[in-house]
Amino acid sequence: MRIVAIREKTVSLASSIANAYIDFSRMTCSIVAVETDVIREGRPVVGFGFHSNGRYGQGALLRERFIPRLMKAAPESLVDRERDNIDPFAVWKTMMTNEKPGGHGERSVAVGALDMAVWDAVAKIEGKPLYRLLADRYRGGEADDSVWVYAAGGYYYPGKDLGKLQDEMRSYLDMGYNVVKMKIGAVPLKEDLARIEAVLRVTGDGGRLAVDANGRFDIAAALAYADALRGYGLFWYEEAGDPLDFALQAVLAERYDPPLATGENLFSHQDARNLLRYGGMRPDRDYLQFDCALSYGLVDYLRTLDIMAQEGWSARRLVPHGGHQMSLNIAAGLRLGGNESYPGVFQPFGGFADGLEVRDGRVGLPDAPGIGIESKSALYALMRELL
Repeated sequence: MRIVAIREKTVSLASSIANAYIDFSRMTCSIVAVETDVIREGRPVVGFGFHSNGRYGQGALLRERFIPRLMKAAPESLVDRERDNIDPFAVWKTMMTNEKPGGHGERSVAVGALDMAVWDAVAKIEGKPLYRLLADRYRGGEADDSVWVYAAGGYYYPGKDLGKLQDEMRSYLDMGYNVVKMKIGAVPLKEDLARIEAVLRVTGDGGRLAVDANGRFDIAAALAYADALRGYGLFWYEEAGDPLDFALQAVLAERYDPPLATGENLFSHQDARNLLRYGGMRPDRDYLQFDCALSYGLVDYLRTLDIMAQEGWSARRLVPHGGHQMSLNIAAGLRLGGNESYPGVFQPFGGFADGLEVRDGRVGLPDAPGIGIESKSALYALMRELL
């Protein structure tokens, strides 16, 4: 058993949308395929992977560092002999050989994309959906058969008035979502409050609306928004300040009693640990949003889950960023709190398997082996370009 080829490609995710910090007019994404010599149904098993939106394609890192390390490794060093399968932990260790600690930035994204493809291949070799494989290995066989999801949108773009914002959010509720999320922070507070109140006229309840500042605010702005938002009873107030400004997060938690959310831009278990130790996050109400596809993949994500448990956090407080099938499988197989969803943007990566409907805020998973990429026709067509 061996990995015989690894292919990568940078594809466009460009759109006219923007959040409080960046626009997506030049956004790209790396897709990867890990081909093995294992034959299933007459064809080699191939694992597919990609990374989440918001970080650019990782082609140089993949081609110059991580793919060569895997292809130069002794094939037997990457095999789990007990399971007669690829060993994701050995693969991860090989990728990270000669990498200094710290600096959890772009390399974590490149590793995350490859790690996704490896786990996809591992589940296919074992003949199981990834969520079932994870439940069997790490949760005593217990998995969730559906996952709570919320609809992320409400981006800024030219010509989007309050009516169009309302129409967008109404469309998500009509799809079966019971919580929607919108962006804040790119316009003055007074204008954002008008946008929020317009959406609340659609949701009818602050508990069905989350807001996301994408790390835009300094402490003064974060607290000004907190004071203005407090009376709305929102589902959460997300990423007010810089992801690594744990002092800001701690002050905000003292001032703002309703739920907070953050973590999507923390890319290692070490940074996750620092957030839980120093960021003032409250395990009884707040949400964590670590995204395995940006943070060294599932191998390191399992370390993050261990740290959460050590710090007194339930895995149910973790609702991953990214809106993709890898996080959905992890959420079901490791029994997390839910998953983000992008029903209107970041296609074909956002969303779930064809034909699966969101019902009362929950979505199921396909029964096919692997992550389920083949069950999402537009995404599979893109991935097939790597073959």
